[in-house]
Amino acid sequence: MLGFTGTYKGKRVSVMGHGMGMASIGIYTYELYNFYDVKTIIRVGSAGSINNDLHIGDLAIAMGACTNSNYAAQYELPGDFAPIGDFDLIRKAVESCEKFGYHYKVGNVLSSSMFYHENPHTEKWINMNVMAVEMEIAALYMNAARSGKRALGICTISDHILTGEETTAEERQNNFTHMMDVAFSLV
Repeated sequence: MLGFTGTYKGKRVSVMGHGMGMASIGIYTYELYNFYDVKTIIRVGSAGSINNDLHIGDLAIAMGACTNSNYAAQYELPGDFAPIGDFDLIRKAVESCEKFGYHYKVGNVLSSSMFYHENPHTEKWINMNVMAVEMEIAALYMNAARSGKRALGICTISDHILTGEETTAEERQNNFTHMMDVAFSLV
């Protein structure tokens, strides 16, 4: 996986791809936490809004991550696990959004294990106040919890599932910088 290490405002940071989906990010984050002693991972990426208050270009800060995946089965827990982000990172991300003047929402995301889905049950997730759909944050949060490390997921809304609004690949490549501003402000 392509990655770069350098400095940002005098602090050492690494930036790395994680592939698509929970299986992929699960491998990379497990190894970073457990083999390379990485303490904090901040995932930035895109998400589809299922909330009328989140529009194209807005930021979704994932306090928690629901999932339709079986990823947590590996832990053999006697119930359901609710993966959450690091509170201090969430608080600082909100402060950064306020400082920069970025529109954001904090709440639950759905980490779906399916990109194309016959029946996504969107209305049921909306009824549970889930704000956006992406594919990785639940696995990141579970690996962070199991490793005793810190994690945060920040997504830019790339499409709105309810209204049909969507961005182009060029817009995603060139305009999705606010989530990176926030992530780097946490370093």
